[in-house]
Parts: sequence; structure tokens; C-alpha cells
Amino acid sequence: MAEREIPHFDVIIVGAGLSGVGAAYHLQKNCPDRTYAILEGRQAIGGTWDLFRYPGIRSDSDMYTLGYVFKPWKAAKAIADGPSILAYVRETAAENGIDRHIRFNHMVRRADWSTETAAWTVEAEVDGQPTTLTCNFLFMCSGYYSYKSGYRPEFAGEADFKGAIVHPQAWPGDLDYSGKKVVVIGSGATAVTLVPEMAKTAAHVTMLQRSPTYVVSRPAEDGVANWLKSRLPPMVAYQTTRWKNVLLGMLFFNMARKRPEKTKERILSMVREKLGPEYDVETHFTPSYNPWDQRLCLVPDDDLFDAIKAGAASVVTDHIDRFTATGIRLKSGQEIEADVIVTATGLNLEVLGGASFAVDGKPVVFSDTLAYKGMMYSDVPNMASSFGYTNASWTLKADLTCGYVCRLLNHMTETGMRQATPVRRPGDEGDENWLDFSSGYVQRSVHLFPKQGSKSPWKQHQNYAKDLIALKFGKVDDGVMAFTNPLSLGKPAVAPPSAPASSKAA
Repeated sequence: MAEREIPHFDVIIVGAGLSGVGAAYHLQKNCPDRTYAILEGRQAIGGTWDLFRYPGIRSDSDMYTLGYVFKPWKAAKAIADGPSILAYVRETAAENGIDRHIRFNHMVRRADWSTETAAWTVEAEVDGQPTTLTCNFLFMCSGYYSYKSGYRPEFAGEADFKGAIVHPQAWPGDLDYSGKKVVVIGSGATAVTLVPEMAKTAAHVTMLQRSPTYVVSRPAEDGVANWLKSRLPPMVAYQTTRWKNVLLGMLFFNMARKRPEKTKERILSMVREKLGPEYDVETHFTPSYNPWDQRLCLVPDDDLFDAIKAGAASVVTDHIDRFTATGIRLKSGQEIEADVIVTATGLNLEVLGGASFAVDGKPVVFSDTLAYKGMMYSDVPNMASSFGYTNASWTLKADLTCGYVCRLLNHMTETGMRQATPVRRPGDEGDENWLDFSSGYVQRSVHLFPKQGSKSPWKQHQNYAKDLIALKFGKVDDGVMAFTNPLSLGKPAVAPPSAPASSKAA
């Protein structure tokens, strides 16, 4: 049979969400001579912001830091709804021609690195059929959780319940909860978003939690940002607001780490101010852990507190005994009536989109690797991943990562090297978890992720200022990144392999 050439690119980006579109922009701007393709497992641009369709879906960070460094956020609301964020990502892709590089329905299953050819062979599934592409550099922008399903514990008596049980990650478009009693199980960002939104039309919404989460109220609109936008050029106003919010966020996080008790009391005093002296803040809004041991939940314009004060919503802190035909019975003996139960019980974390990887035939076990600068992996060549901050907006770190990847690619071109590999030196050991978070969804899966060391470049700082210095201005050839596999005179960087004609074209 005739053979068909496998498509080859200088860079393959996996994922067409917020991170992937941003990565493509940086690549086009800083490495314009590189060819690239984006492989997206789903049928649409947007990632998280296209996947989640539950009522009230919104950011839990301000859009001046969650937005791209290169594209000002123009809307009045800083805490934006999901459709607005999705439109922002798609507009970025369209106006920069990035959408023309996306190959939809390409679910990456495997990637194999060959030192001989200095290339990754990427296997994807398209409509159930395998397809193959190759690239010199692989940039994983596939997020950190499984898109297939959210975390969904089984509850005793579920079969007895006569109403609807839904998970926010698989929200049914035809669910009608108007005039009905709703119980939302959970206390995280999704739950505090759902409760006030559903309370607008439901008969009543109960947020049922095993333990409280820190909840902080913030105006949906940034008054300073809107004032600056009315007086300064868009990019100047945007960057000024971005830095204002970055610095305030860093200040608050550092204060929480250094003076946790004072920070805790300040957060709780603000909740008391919103809910009044009679409300049992101690039971329902006082966590057992310190601020920022888990991510704080953001409430725009007091919407959750207003729904509680209006009687449209309530919070119950207890453990579930079992579901019944008409609701949920708790360990305390209390029963909560429900027509609809929403299991806002979290995500299933997944390493690099669940794909498998190998280097020269040896499988990569990511839990045995150290994370280099929070984006690459020890002994894994020519591959980076975009992973945001846990204590700040995702895109702050994603933008820095993209900039560093471009610097790395350009350095390889300048030096004629085809391979860049973070290599451990003597003493470069570490067994700290990649994510220092006590949240349940992290603790369930953190053992699958890379480890971090005790010092740079293997240590993650979770600090934008430090990362800005290290990633934007620090040396690329730092003695840890090994540049090898020189380009031979007159020999192409890679000789793309051929595939049988029966292989599905990418």
C-alpha cells in the first residue's frame, strides 16, 4: 500500500482552552518561524469555559489577572460570567488566526520521544480512529482535571430518591428547577456559585456541607479599573489594574501565611458583618484549617450572603446518612427535603490529560519526576505544560510559562541544539507534593503528580514576582537544563516518519 506522510510541526499544543490559545499567541509573536498545531479533544474552543454549563458559572478570579497579559479585559465586570470568558477566549483565537491551527476532536492518547529523530510521535484518537502526528516540541495545555467526569462519591439510598441528581460537570440543559427545593452538596467555588444563582427561581436552595470553606466577598466590578479605563489608553489601564491586583493578592496571601489567626479573624468578621450577629458563623463559615491551606471562595457583590439573608438559601453543616425518596437524611437525624440534588463534590485530577508518555521507549512515571520551574519534568526532553497558580489567577503563571517556552525554543535555534532536558544534579532531590493544598480533590490524586524539590529550579514558589524574574529574565542555560543533540550540518531537524495509507489523516 502507498504510504502517507505523517503531519509534522515544530510545536504541537494540546488543548484549545484559555492556556492553549494563549500559548499559540505567544508562539506566533515570539517564534514566528515555528509551525504549530493545536490538538483539541473536544469540538469547541474554550476548555473549562465551554465544558461547564451550570447556572451562574463564573470566574473565581478577577479578569484583570485571569485575562491574557496581551489582551485587555474590556467588560465592566471584573468577576465575569462563563459565557463572557468563553467569548473572550474565542475572540482572541479568531482575531489572531489561531483558530485556523486547531484540529478538533483530536484526543491525545500517547506521546513517544525519540532522541534519534529529536521528535515526539503523538498518537491521537479522532472519531474513534487513531491518527499520528510528530513535533519537535510538545506543549501540554490540557489542564489538571479529567473532562470525562467529575468526582462523584456514591451515597447510600440514591436509588430511593425520586428527584433528579446532577453533577455540575455534566449539567443537563433541560433541567427545570424553578419552584423546586434544591440541595447543593458541597462548599467549594462551584457550590457558592450555584446556590445564589439557583435561589433566584427555586423554592429554596440548601447548601449542605461536611465542613465550611473560607468565603470572601468582593465587588463584581473593579471601581479603580473602570476609572482608569475611562482616562487611560486600554492597555495602560489594563496593565496598571493587573499589577494592582497582583500586588494586593500577594500581600493578602503573605499576610495569611505569616499571620493566619489574624487573617482568619478578619475574614470571619467580614462574614459576620454580612450575615448579622444572630447568624451562626462559627458553625457554617469557620473552617478548621488556616486561610489558603485551601483556595478561598469568592462571592461577588455579596450574592450568597444576600440569598441567605433573604431566606431563599440556607447552609447546613452535617454529614449525610443516606438519600431518601424525598431528600437527604443527615447523621444528626435531620431530614432535608429536595426535588433536585446537585453533587458539587469536586473534580477528578488528571496528569497531562490522561495521556501516556515514553522517552526512547521507557514509560514516563510522572510521580517519579521533579517539576522544573513548575512547567517541565526531570529527564523528559522538549516538553512543557501550562499549570497556573493555586493562590492567584491561573493565567498569570500560564503567560510566564509561554514566554519561557518561547525563550527556550529560540535558544535552541541559536545554539543549534535539538534537545532541551531538565536534568537532576547531585543533591537535586525532593519528595514534596507538587501542590501544597489540603483540599480533598487534591489529596485524592496528588500522589500521581510530579514532586518538587527544596530549592530552585525544582521548587514552586507560588509567587508571581519571583516567577517573573526567573522565567522572563533568568538564564535559560542555567546549568540544570541540558542542551544536547546538535543539528548535524545539512541534516533537517527531524525526518518525519511515514504512515501506512490506512492511517487516518490528521
